[in-house]
Amino acid sequence: MMSSHHNLEHVYKVNNGGSACQEIQRRYDVKATSKHSFEYGPQFQDPKTISETIKNEFDIFYRFIRPYTAIPALLGASFFMNVFHCGFNQLCDIEIDKINKPHLPLASGEWSYTKGVTVVASSLFLCFFLAWTEGSWPLFWGFLSAAILTAVYSVDLPLLRWKKSALLAATNIITNAALVGPLGYYFHLQTRVFNRPVTFPRPLIFCVSILALYFLVVSLFKDIPDTEGDKKHGVQSLSVILGQKRVFWICVSLLQMGYGATILAGAASPFLWSKLSTGIGHGILALAVWSRSKSVDLKSNDSIQSFYKFIWKLISVELFLIPLFR
Repeated sequence: MMSSHHNLEHVYKVNNGGSACQEIQRRYDVKATSKHSFEYGPQFQDPKTISETIKNEFDIFYRFIRPYTAIPALLGASFFMNVFHCGFNQLCDIEIDKINKPHLPLASGEWSYTKGVTVVASSLFLCFFLAWTEGSWPLFWGFLSAAILTAVYSVDLPLLRWKKSALLAATNIITNAALVGPLGYYFHLQTRVFNRPVTFPRPLIFCVSILALYFLVVSLFKDIPDTEGDKKHGVQSLSVILGQKRVFWICVSLLQMGYGATILAGAASPFLWSKLSTGIGHGILALAVWSRSKSVDLKSNDSIQSFYKFIWKLISVELFLIPLFR
């Protein structure tokens, strides 16, 4: 009886335990499937996360290239050269920028030094690649000269790092932006596009002269908000020597004098439409500068930077007025 009862009990447990075993097996399968899917299944990122990553990278690149300086760079190659210039300067000025411009990608650590070098080198390569595809020696020598001047301006080696001197910095910037750049593109257009001999007409002389004035102002004004960092790193900018307020009003005065001279030069044009466009256009710019200058708070770096960006907008407008000068 006991043996029979034991066998019946064993059968009952086995039969009754089937559902339990199935339940255990089912749970095991679910867990195994879930684990397998987690480790080996296709991974999908949230579209919102991807969008935010792209937006963030664009914002960092936007700050790296300082786009307000690229507004006048209407040609693609000029844009790449602008990226090279801004980026190369940041690579050489990381410690100063931690004080003066901590929002820049390299100074803030958002980009690594290697990434900065990659972007800068790629931009310079694209400049020479475009010159090669065009078969243009004027573009090639223009880009090479601009790259050398950028290195002379920024690299901290004996006889270089011209940005430490107000006079040498201004000379470098004017040569690079008002001579090398415009003349390189002009020679390219004359020889490669129009197949004409190189001449130096009155509008070209005017273009070089007015751009030299603008970039003299840029070379002086750009250091106004950077006075603290420049003092600590031995950069003898005019703002360090004379003070921010004096340099600010020197820049405003130079712009007004330049506009006055331009209006007089335009009045000597034999074409009425050139006289009117040059006179009225530069008269409006002179009034805009004077009106905007009175609202600048020299104790606020944000206000100073806003006016600095305004100067670059003036340069962009000037590029539309230059062809009207005859």
